[in-house]
Order: sequence, then structure tokens, then C-alpha cells
Amino acid sequence: MARDKSIIKKHGKIADEIISLESVYEKLSDSDLAKKTQEFRERLEKGETLDDLLVEAFAVVREAAFRVLKLKAYKVQLIGAIILHQGDIAEMRTGEGKTLTGLFPAYLNALSGLGVHVVTVNEYLSQRDSEINGSVYNILGLTVGLNGRDLSKEQKRFAYAQDITYTTNSELGFDYLRDNMVYRLDQKVQRKLNFAIIDEADSILIDEARTPLIISGGSQNRINLYKAADSFAKTLDQKTDIEMDLESKQVYLTESGIKKAHKFFSIENLFDFRNTELFHLIMNALKALFTFKLEVEYTVQDSEIILIDQFTGRTMPGRAYSDGLQQALQAKEGVEIEDETTTLATITYQNFYRLYSKLSGMTGTAKTEEEEFLKIYNTRVIVCPTNKPIIRVDEPDLTFGTINAKLKHLVRDLEEVTQAGRPVLIGTTSVESSEQVAHYLQKANLKFEMINAKNHHREAEIVEKAGQVGSITLATNMAGRGTDIKLSDEAKANGGLFVMGIERNEARRIDNQLRGRAGRQGDPGTSRFYISMEDELMVRFSSPKLRQMFLKLGDDHIKSKLFTRAITNAQKKLEGLNFDQRKNVLDYDNILSQQREAIYAQRDSILEQESLKVVLSRFHYTIAFEIVERNSELVRGERTINIPLLIQEIDGKFVFEGSLTEVDFIGLEKQEIAKKISEKMMEHYLNKSSSVPHEVISEMERRTILQTLDYHWQKHINLTQKLRSGIYLQQYAQNNPLHEYVEESAKLFNKMKVMIAEETIIKLNGSFVREMKMDEDINFVDLQPKTVNITDKDIDDILKEWDIPKENFGRTAVEKRLKELQKQFKKDKDQLEKVNFQFAVLDGLMKKLDEMFAQQNKQAAELSFEAVEKITKKFNLDKTFTKEQVKESFDKLIKEAEKDEEKTSLLIETQILMAIATQFESNQKEFTITDEEGNVKKVFKTNPDGSISEDDIEDTEQVQTKTKLG
Repeated sequence: MARDKSIIKKHGKIADEIISLESVYEKLSDSDLAKKTQEFRERLEKGETLDDLLVEAFAVVREAAFRVLKLKAYKVQLIGAIILHQGDIAEMRTGEGKTLTGLFPAYLNALSGLGVHVVTVNEYLSQRDSEINGSVYNILGLTVGLNGRDLSKEQKRFAYAQDITYTTNSELGFDYLRDNMVYRLDQKVQRKLNFAIIDEADSILIDEARTPLIISGGSQNRINLYKAADSFAKTLDQKTDIEMDLESKQVYLTESGIKKAHKFFSIENLFDFRNTELFHLIMNALKALFTFKLEVEYTVQDSEIILIDQFTGRTMPGRAYSDGLQQALQAKEGVEIEDETTTLATITYQNFYRLYSKLSGMTGTAKTEEEEFLKIYNTRVIVCPTNKPIIRVDEPDLTFGTINAKLKHLVRDLEEVTQAGRPVLIGTTSVESSEQVAHYLQKANLKFEMINAKNHHREAEIVEKAGQVGSITLATNMAGRGTDIKLSDEAKANGGLFVMGIERNEARRIDNQLRGRAGRQGDPGTSRFYISMEDELMVRFSSPKLRQMFLKLGDDHIKSKLFTRAITNAQKKLEGLNFDQRKNVLDYDNILSQQREAIYAQRDSILEQESLKVVLSRFHYTIAFEIVERNSELVRGERTINIPLLIQEIDGKFVFEGSLTEVDFIGLEKQEIAKKISEKMMEHYLNKSSSVPHEVISEMERRTILQTLDYHWQKHINLTQKLRSGIYLQQYAQNNPLHEYVEESAKLFNKMKVMIAEETIIKLNGSFVREMKMDEDINFVDLQPKTVNITDKDIDDILKEWDIPKENFGRTAVEKRLKELQKQFKKDKDQLEKVNFQFAVLDGLMKKLDEMFAQQNKQAAELSFEAVEKITKKFNLDKTFTKEQVKESFDKLIKEAEKDEEKTSLLIETQILMAIATQFESNQKEFTITDEEGNVKKVFKTNPDGSISEDDIEDTEQVQTKTKLG
């Protein structure tokens, strides 16, 4: 705290400078104030830093906020803003104006043009804050974007392109993962991660840190196995067949439980390696049945399992437990069991937020977790003083023997407090607990409002009214966070808000958050916790003997500072356990994080490069070196290369047959041999692909490399997850599991890189069948067409004889009729010759018409853009259109035309539009890839420039995304 005081003192002096400029900026007009933004940007370009601009920029924002919001930032809010700008966590009490505080660092850092992300816990707060603060940014000339779950890619890209973007924490992480699964650079939505301001930083950076973000896809159907494991778990006796560790929430089978498993599944040994999968399913079923409670950890809505946030009590739609636990819960509750998916991409919040160049956050309670913030995010937690002294009274805890005694006493206290005209907020730890309290309140005929996972949509509305005289609000944990409880004048006069906590939470800061709902901005208030020895925390951390002693109290209670201290120590212990768990997740994810960054950097490089020949040459060398290694053998203690086997492996597959002989490798080292082979591989590849257009080959190379890289990276993620789940067994061999994981993971990663290179080259080589030979001659034949002079009558006679109506005259109809006539006069030589001559006449006409049509196309192409646009608008057509759409519009317009000039004009315009429509159709071509037998392997649609069409892109983002809790 001593360090905090010196920092606050230093920042306080800067805040005084900002406030002293008030008289200067209040004289400026709105337009002059807005011009300051451009002035600051120009000064940055000339070499000044953001710190140099801080005082003036904050003074400008302070004045703009006053004009728009009628709020003038206090000194303590300016201090908080400086803390945020410096990349630290500002602990600001409830009601101290964190939303306004965030305005200042966001504006200052947005001046750099690199983007600022303001991160909130839910979309309601994102939207609210973007609207409130957005009005201030707009008059200062900055743009504001709002990112959300339901936005399209274009909308997301637009939101991230703004100076300041408001978004939720999970959507931000998902967008990062999805951006690293695209096949073209322009499909990305995010810019470089520059600066993030995190609202409710403790909730996002601590509570959510155990939650890896996972994009999953594919499926593994084991529904019957989940049902069988659930059925087995439900046959067990909780007293004799299982053991439960309440502290760590683990369940184990006893000897009798194992025997029942053998009998139920007709197996001899549950721990045989062949039954590993079954054992895993049984463990999940036991955990789901005995440690996960309905309305506490999850709820069921519309026959679907919805998880509940343990720290806020909010439901988390779209989230699921990983590793089969979600399916175990679905089997337990008898709802539809989803297929288990494989992981396509994953990252933990800790590693994601460490990608930002600068990270800061604000919250009401973070000081108790400062060690974690420092060790993981390298950010200090600095406690900001309150604007007005806190006069809230925090009363000692009341401890009861039973929940019944506790709630009966709570009801009596409630009646007393509400009669005094004070509003009351009751905080519970779960939906189940809140419904239990609600039952007691209803019995006592007390009118109340309730917020929990089942009606969270009314959260903000209920919390806003919670400060009225005599109101009772029952909230699950920290529901309503981000919305202040504002007291009426009468409620203030009666003693302010009374906060009642039903039980202590796992973390002290959650208790502090609940207390902090009362006493905002110097308001009066009171807080008190009601504890029973049957509460989850007490059951986990107290002895049965102590709990038995408390039963003697009956409906009475005790007030003891010693006992309160014991509870605080239990919370500290639990905080330590949770920190260790998060640190453990991070230690393992750090390994994957380094590999992830290497893969994503390689992906970006592939997306950015115009020519991928350098990448392919590296792949060739990787394969060549690996082949050399594979064909090395130990002879009399020395490794020698088996050259005949080496040549046999590469001949005809990676290089031209016979292009390399044993003589070529005499006296060369491994690396030199690999280099020579890789050069021949590139010659072989360039020769094979020489007949393919440059644009197509570039796109194919890019697509093939990325698809292969993604496939093997996803496979690697799932392999490392399996490795991690069993690595703890290494401790029984006196090995450090983390060290073993690092080594094994590195081996898997190196193996993956070789597989990516080899599969890519094999796929590309297999895509082309043409091989040029040096002695191959190419002959060019010049054919001169014959000219035939014909009249209209000749054409009419031929069409009549061929039985083709004039309106059906076209190449398709003519060629079809020719085949019929040739078949008909197969044995009549003279008649067959006549038919062939008539076809030559019609063919000449059709060619002439084609030339005329081509000329119309040319005329259409020479028309100005404005002229074409005018005609398109007249025909009520989109930017791209078909011949059928032109004909349909023409039919409507010709009926409306009265004068001959109008009709003639329409005919000419129709011909122009028909020519353009034909161009549209011809612009979309196809490029076919065949294998060596001539079978079609892939057909790509191509754009006019030869690149692969957008429609033909297999976007991995179409995979359904879920946040999975590891």
C-alpha cells in the first residue's frame, strides 16, 4: 500500500495539471475542440509520444465529456485513467465512475491509429458503454465500433477498423482464432492487437482464466457409451461404492465400485489399457452425477444444458465443458446427447491477452489477486482513493448451525430493516441458494425482485430500482455488475442500502464486491454475512466434529472475530488452490502457445507472399533431409547413408527418374546431399506445373499448404491434449511431468512440421500429370477457313427443310438436328453430302453472328461506366445480372413503350446488356485437376484474373464454435 500511495501522489500532480487547463478548453467551440484530435496526431507524427500529449489530451476529453454527458471527471477518475494508460490495473470502488474513467486512456491511445479494444463481460455492457462514450468520441472526431457475436465478417471487420472498438472478452478471442483459420488475408477481421482496456478485469483475467477458448469441429459418436456410463453411475451406492474428496471435488471408485463396474460392463480389469476410454467415460459420469449440481453449475433450458458462471450467476449460452464432460451431463439429465467434437483451434485467456502490446484493466476488487496479475500479466494493481470517504458499516458475520436457522434469522432481520425504510440487496452464491431464500421470503409474505440465471435478461432493470425505499432484491452473486444501485434521497436518509450475504464465497474479492454495492460515492450503507455450518465452504474446510458442536446452538448464532478470521484463511487457501490451477493451465499452455505463435506466423507469411516458391523450396529441403535421415544406418558404430535405397525412395516420386545417380552423391555430407535432392525436387515440380496458369498455380499452392498445415496443426493440438491428460503418471517414475511434456510436445511438433512439408509436396505433385520431355516437338497447324456467300432465302429454306423454327435457331438446335439427319441418311451418300453442305452454310452464318455479337460486346465495353449504370438502373437490374433477367426486364419495358424511338432505343440497350451478361457468364471459368489416371480430383471456379473464386473457398470458419471449459 505504501507503494500505491507514492504512485497515487505522483499521478495526483498530473491530475491537478489536467484540471488546471479547464479554463482554457471551456472557451473553445465544439469544432475547435474536435480539431485538437488532428493536432495531436500531427504532433505524434513529428516525434512526440503519447505521454507528452497526456495532460492536454485528457483535458480535451474532460471538457468534451462535460459538454456531451454533463459529467466532469473527478481527480480520482483522472488518476485511474493515468493508471490505465500506463498498463496497470486500477482498483476503483463501485460507483466511482469506471465507465467515464475508461474514456481518457482509450482516446489518448487511439490517436496512434493502431486501435484500442475496450473489453466487457457481456454484450449489454459493450453496447451501453459504446453508446455513452461513443457520443464523446464522435464530437472529438474518433470512430467507434461495436463487435458482437451475431455480426457478419464484413460487420466485424468494420468494427475492428474503427479507432476504438467495444467487444466482449470471448468474442475477441474467438475472432483471433478464426482469423488464423482463413485462406486469404482479406478474410481476416482483426488488426494487430495493440491496447486493451478490460472492464471488470478480475472477472475476465482471473475468473475466466481457467476457461480455454476452443473452436471445435468434426464429430465422434459415442452416445450409447455415455448412456451406459450414466446408467452404471446411477446404480452405485454413494456410501459404499465411491469416495469423494469435497475439497478438490474429485470422485473415485472403491473396491466394491470397481467390482460392480466389472460386472456391469462384463470386463475383467477396468484398468487394462484397452479399457482406458471406458474408464474415462465412467469418471466423467461419476463427476457429473455426484459433484455437479443442477441450478448451481448448470441449468436445463429448452432441453439443453446451459452452464452457469460460478462467479456472476449468469448463464453462458454457447459454452460447453470439454473432454466428454458435457455429454456426461446431458446423459445425466436425459436431454439429447451431442456428438463429441475435436479441437480445431484453442487458446487460454492468459496467453491471448498477453499478445497485446499494452494491457490494462479496471475493477472494484483486485488487490487480493495482485500476485497473479504480476506473475501472469506483468501488471500492477493500484488502489485508487475514493472521491468521498466510505461511511458504510461492515458488520461481523453471524454464524449458525444450520441453513434453516440462518434463513429464519435473515427473514426477521429483513422485516426489521425494510420497516425502517431501507432498501436491501441479498447476495447468494447459486441459483439453487437464491430459490431457497426466495421460498422463505414468500412464506413470510415479503415482496421482492429476483435476479438469477433464469431471468438475467431483466438484470439491469431490476438493479436500477434496487435503491428505492423498502425494496428487496435477491441476486445471484455479482449479478448486476456494471450497473449502479442509485439510492433515492429518502433511502439515503433512512440509512442507505443494506447488503446481506447468504454465505461466504470462494474468493474474498467476491465478498468485497458484494459489500461494495452499498456505500457508493459516500452514501450510507451496511453489510453483513449470514453463515451456516452447512454452507459448501464450511463443509469443505471444517471438521465434522466442529459442525456437530454448532448444531447445539439451535436457532441461535455466534459473532466471533476468531471464527471470521478462520473463514478468511479458508478463502485464502481456496484462492491459492485456484491460482495453482490457473498457473498449471498456463504452464502447459505456454508450450502450446510458443508453437501456436510459430504456426500462426507461418500462416500469415503464406497469406502475404505473392510467390510461394521460397516456402516450397524450404519444404523440399525438409523432406530431402528427412529422407536422408530415414536411409541412414549404423555400420560399425558410424552412421552411413544407404544411397541405393535413398535413390529408390525419391526416383519418379519426388525427382525425375534417373536424374540422380550414386555418382552424384560421392564425397557429400548429409546437408549437401539434402540440398542437391531438394534442387532436383524443385526442377521436377516446376516442370510438372509449367502448363498451369500462374494465377491458378499460386492459389492452388496457397490453398494446399494452408489446408495441410491446418489439418496437421489440429491433429497436433488433439495429440498434445491426450499427452497432457496422461503425463501426470510420469511423477510415479520420479520424473517432472511438465519437463516430460515439454520434451514430448517438442518431438511431436518437429514431426508435424516434416509431415506438413511431405504431404504438401506429394499433394501438389499429384495435382499435375503433364511432364515435358526434352526431345518433344510441338507442331503448329494454320487452318484457313472457307467463305460461303448465302442469302436470307437460302437460310429460310434450310431451316424449313431441317424443321427448325426461326425463334429456336442457335448452335445447340442446329448441331442436335445435324446428328439426327446424319443418322437418318447414314446409308444415302448423296443426301448425307447435302446435309453436311447445309450445315456448313448454317455454321458460317452462326460464326458471322458470333463475330457481330463479339463486336457488340466490344461496344458495350467501350461505354462509359456512367452510361452502363444508367441503362442498368433503367432496366432495374443489380450490378451483376443474367440474360434471363435482361429479357424479363425488356418484356416489361417494351409493353410500356409507346413511341417507335423508345422501342428502338430499348432494343439497342437490350443488346448491350445481353453482351454484358454474356461477359459475366464467361468470366467465371473452371480449372480442373486430374490424377495420373485422368480422374477428376478437384474443379476450381476461377475469377477473370485467374484466381480461385470466393464461392469455391472451403472456409473452416463455418464450423460451429463453442467456448469449452477445460
